[in-house]
Amino acid sequence: MTTPPPIIPFPLAARPHGLARWIPLISVLRNYKLSWLTQDIGAGLVLTAILIPSGMGYAEAAGLPSIYGLYATIVPLIAYAVFGPSRILVVGPDSALIPLISATVLPLANGDPLRAIAIAGMLSILSGGMCILAGLAKLGFVTELLSKPIRYGYLNGIALTVLIGQLPKIFGFSVSGNTIWEELMGFFNGLNHGKTNGTALAVGLSCLMVIFVLKRLAPKISGVLIAVVGATAVSSFYDLSHQMGISVIGAVPQGLPNFQIPSIAPIEFQTLFSSALAIALVSFADLSVLSRTFAIRGGYKVDRNQELIALGIANIAAGLFQGFSVSSSASRTPVAEAAGSKTQITGVIGAICIALVLYFAPMLLQNLPQAALSAVVISAGIAIFEISGTLRLYKLRRFEFALSIACFSGVVLFGVIQGIFGAVGLALLAFIWSAWRPHYAVLGRVDRIKGYHDVSRHPEAKRIPGLVIFRWDAPLFFANAETFCERVMQSVVAAPTSTNWVLVAAEPVTDIDITAADAIAELDKTLCQAGINLCFAEMKGPAKDRLKQYGIFTKLGSDSFFPTIGQAVDAYLIANKVEWHDWDETE
Repeated sequence: MTTPPPIIPFPLAARPHGLARWIPLISVLRNYKLSWLTQDIGAGLVLTAILIPSGMGYAEAAGLPSIYGLYATIVPLIAYAVFGPSRILVVGPDSALIPLISATVLPLANGDPLRAIAIAGMLSILSGGMCILAGLAKLGFVTELLSKPIRYGYLNGIALTVLIGQLPKIFGFSVSGNTIWEELMGFFNGLNHGKTNGTALAVGLSCLMVIFVLKRLAPKISGVLIAVVGATAVSSFYDLSHQMGISVIGAVPQGLPNFQIPSIAPIEFQTLFSSALAIALVSFADLSVLSRTFAIRGGYKVDRNQELIALGIANIAAGLFQGFSVSSSASRTPVAEAAGSKTQITGVIGAICIALVLYFAPMLLQNLPQAALSAVVISAGIAIFEISGTLRLYKLRRFEFALSIACFSGVVLFGVIQGIFGAVGLALLAFIWSAWRPHYAVLGRVDRIKGYHDVSRHPEAKRIPGLVIFRWDAPLFFANAETFCERVMQSVVAAPTSTNWVLVAAEPVTDIDITAADAIAELDKTLCQAGINLCFAEMKGPAKDRLKQYGIFTKLGSDSFFPTIGQAVDAYLIANKVEWHDWDETE
């Protein structure tokens, strides 16, 4: 498949101001060219053919009536078109969120579809509100908590959860279960008790085959559209619902979603809050990666905080119009791009087309087999597996591979929501671990190489008698302050000659907290008792300001801080009357 040419509707340097800063659609309309309209309309029509089966399939997978997947598609598309900074991003129901939604909705709804709809709607409103608050607080950086290994782990876990949840439906029966293990056991029990509907299985497998074959051989043709239209046509012609007993969508309510505020018991908000937080984090993590990717290809910039606000508004709109939580789509956005989409008008066209179908021709959807929708969801779930990325971690970074597997295991063993929060916890622990035990080095001179270099990497390096040059490659804070002092003292003990000065090459030290400052003061006291002078070179201004604020700078003395390592070495040679040739020739 050839890569489509870059889309450059607006100059890279153009930055919206005023009301356009908060409503990017204003900039779109100001710069809109009439020649783009035909392409946006065409892309919108193509997109509609994907949005309808995908939305209905995701609703079914989340434990909601399929029609609510279309409700969750119409209004968010329009909301994001108005407030979203990305030019062609498609938002709507997404496979990565389905396990999170179902894990919350199904236990609380207890089989009541109206209650499930209300819970899903309030969950969407809460997650949207969190996104808006985070955007206004400029917390767009929070997605950086999810590193690639962590993202790979939870995506693989979610993909497996989606597949297991859809297996019974594609075999023509349903199971109940709140965990992946209960669903898996229910599936095998159904097989053992002969619940498989051969016709439903044939329909589902045929749809999967069409989707994957066309994706492989003719990627420009929508396999999802062909599979769903074909399955609906066969189901209608042979009346498979009555003749063969397969499940179909059934009668679809005519008309558009109504505005309504979901009614939820106050005691349930505590459960919904943690789920909404997980949904907000996952949806924005996916949105930020996808929007930045298409922004780079399109030659424009996106504001991460505005993305958060737009995502929040789209989710609140979904919840108020009988929908559920939405995010960006990594499968439908490329479809819009390949179809020639220029702006978010494509999404508006798609929303209008779905609304027209619901208002004028909802009967077109009633014979759509449930097995076909399950095939759509399964194909989407398979697409989010990150097998190659995980194998790459195994080859290159075993520790990060272990983090990824731990996250995957958390999602599978303990549930999606617990797995997501476990992933964030693992990401923070990984950061603290790396900062707790950072790299450090003792430095020396290497012939014909400028500067000072790690003696463990350059055994031939020459060290100045009586001087230990120690480099610490991390900020100094409460978790590593004691380790820093220990490593300095170990370097003094391991020095080949009696030590007079310890020179800390402090350029990598970007910050020093109060705990670390006190540790430095104690280290200085210990070294002074041993007749050793402690000094610093190349310390950055902000770190030095911290020491002044804590009073440590004055205690150490301004003559203990040098602009460069070279100047510190010269001062040492003069103070200790060491001739150049004395240390230059010392092994």
